[in-house]
Amino acid sequence: MNLRIAVAGFLHETNSFAPNPADLTAFVSGSGYAPIQRGEAMLSRLRGINLAVAGMLDHAEAAGWDIVPILWCGAVPSAPVTTEAWEVISAEILQGIADCGPLDGILLDLHGAMMTEDLPDGEGALLQGLRRIRPDTPIAVALDLHGNITREMFDAADLLVGYRTYPHVDQADTGTRTAEALGALIAAGRSWHKAMATVDYLIPIAWQYTGMEPARGLYQMTRDLPEGVATASLFMGFPAADFAGCGPAAFAYGPDKAAVDAHAAAMAAAVYAAEPAFAGESFAPEAAVREAMRLSQGARRPVVIADTQDNPGAGGSSDTTGMLRALVACAAQNAAIGNLYDPAAAQAAHEAGLGAKLRVTLGGRSGLAEDAPFEVEAEVHALSAGKVKATGPFYGGNEIDLGPSACLRVGGTDVIVTSGISQMADREFYRTLGVVPEEKAILVNKSSVHFRADFEPIAEVILVATAPGAMPLCPSVLPWKHLRPGMRLRPLGPEFGGDATTSTAAE
Repeated sequence: MNLRIAVAGFLHETNSFAPNPADLTAFVSGSGYAPIQRGEAMLSRLRGINLAVAGMLDHAEAAGWDIVPILWCGAVPSAPVTTEAWEVISAEILQGIADCGPLDGILLDLHGAMMTEDLPDGEGALLQGLRRIRPDTPIAVALDLHGNITREMFDAADLLVGYRTYPHVDQADTGTRTAEALGALIAAGRSWHKAMATVDYLIPIAWQYTGMEPARGLYQMTRDLPEGVATASLFMGFPAADFAGCGPAAFAYGPDKAAVDAHAAAMAAAVYAAEPAFAGESFAPEAAVREAMRLSQGARRPVVIADTQDNPGAGGSSDTTGMLRALVACAAQNAAIGNLYDPAAAQAAHEAGLGAKLRVTLGGRSGLAEDAPFEVEAEVHALSAGKVKATGPFYGGNEIDLGPSACLRVGGTDVIVTSGISQMADREFYRTLGVVPEEKAILVNKSSVHFRADFEPIAEVILVATAPGAMPLCPSVLPWKHLRPGMRLRPLGPEFGGDATTSTAAE
């Protein structure tokens, strides 16, 4: 079928409580993603990597579709997108799709949890604008598992298709599934039914890992579909977006209305039934290091600690010093930590040169009241321009520019210091700075779950630590103001009371 399909993307996961917004420069540079791409450049730059748009383009080409590439961009999670960035990028996407002539369908690569300085639901506004421009054109959207999917998004799009894995190793596959579903929908005359069911509790992201229960079983329901359901998706929600649409939701699409309605309801019911199981053990910083030191005795593989609350993949600044302080305080040996965002320290290391010893102040500049810069004596162990081709399954071949970077040896710990922000979810970030992760006793990764895709195969055990950061492990400690009333702030936790200025949750 020689269809003419427009393709575009605009990705951002917004943490309402993070310190720094995503401006236009963040999307142009695409730190942690790829730089902004327009038109035909999308067809070469965005292929063969683990992004939904890559899967879309591959399927479209294999199916013989006429691809109309518009624009694709993404920025690392942060505080809300600036009004300027949203308006400029959205306008270019909408104008491009308005001007590209007759279309059989539209494929969008979005995140699902974008907020702007003025809009609580950035993707809902974009999709509604697109629907006004193309009222009769089928729209299919690939979305992150952590999407906070709103009724506005659901109403404006014909298909919403989500990742099934966390770590998100199936982004490209999700793009393929989205394109396949769009083709099937067009062939069916756009006659499918759709259903949406919401869930009223927030799930900590560290316990959303789809490699363990209960998430593993829940996501099997997106694969094992009853007759009459063509595609189904479950979104865990991103529990740091302070608006009424924050939270989990289930979606189903297909030719049989009763089956579609029933499956969406069944997935939501299963999430409710699993509420007590969304739990896990976490450690204070020094307790985590001491436990890692104990477990590493006699171990053949590294003990890996997730610095989950400073996860830059969820809006963390990637520069808090709690875990580094703990490693130093406990005199940990043969340890490494990364990535610590500190352009000034990286520059000082480059100026000092390889092998130099210097006194340097690391991190702690995000403004978090419980964090502070950490002054240390360090040796410059390795230097790099920061150009990394990630080889692990999460980044999936993406080329990432971390800017001038250094490995600073502080006592028994190697500290990976970068000038760009990207979570430690790929072993290549260590290797490019002379650290062999497989040979370390302890690795501390500024990530919550994505690191598991590349580090779980080499880990003796994985611990979760709660050092200071902008993404608390437990959402109930955040200063919520705008959630929908009745939303539980954690599994089996207190409810949000709906006060306009402050959370009225009570233990």
